[in-house]
Amino acid sequence: MHIGLFFGSFNPIHIGHMMLANYMAEFTELDKVWFVVSPHNPLKEKSSLLNQNQRLHMVNLAIGDSDLFKSSNIEFGLPQPSYTVNTLAHLKEKYPKYQFSLIIGQDNLVTFHKWKNYEEILKQHKLYVYPRPDVLASELDKHPSVVFTNAPQVEISSTFIRKSIFEKKDMSFFVPEPVWKYIDEMSFYKK
Repeated sequence: MHIGLFFGSFNPIHIGHMMLANYMAEFTELDKVWFVVSPHNPLKEKSSLLNQNQRLHMVNLAIGDSDLFKSSNIEFGLPQPSYTVNTLAHLKEKYPKYQFSLIIGQDNLVTFHKWKNYEEILKQHKLYVYPRPDVLASELDKHPSVVFTNAPQVEISSTFIRKSIFEKKDMSFFVPEPVWKYIDEMSFYKK
């Protein structure tokens, strides 16, 4: 089983995330995509994050009963901040028969050399890279572990959705319907 790991805060998960995951599962060698909910990205301000279990719940609502997707809270029990190389080691230990690859944006590839133990990650895992607008070439573009995809570009961000909800805009078409109902019911992002 070849699993694509899609890491993110998913604060909230939106249709751009779902479309990208669907593309990766249907148009690449990946069998499934796991949404790995990050408790705290070291590069993001923690105060803007909803509780990790609420974000995991939204991912589960978005996935529904799809066979292509699974949520993962593996990083919830790991030391903070979580580093991808450590998460990969835990996943390989827990699922020795699975092959894991990373799904990352082209913008992340440009800075991938700054990731902890990035050479080790590239030795053992493929990176499925989705295009991002206006991104310069990276020194890793031609690396044998890097697979560029033609995933459609959807310029929607969780930041845009949160800001719009705060401004009392209707964002119901930007997130999966059950996720929108939950956000509305819980009054998330309104304050």
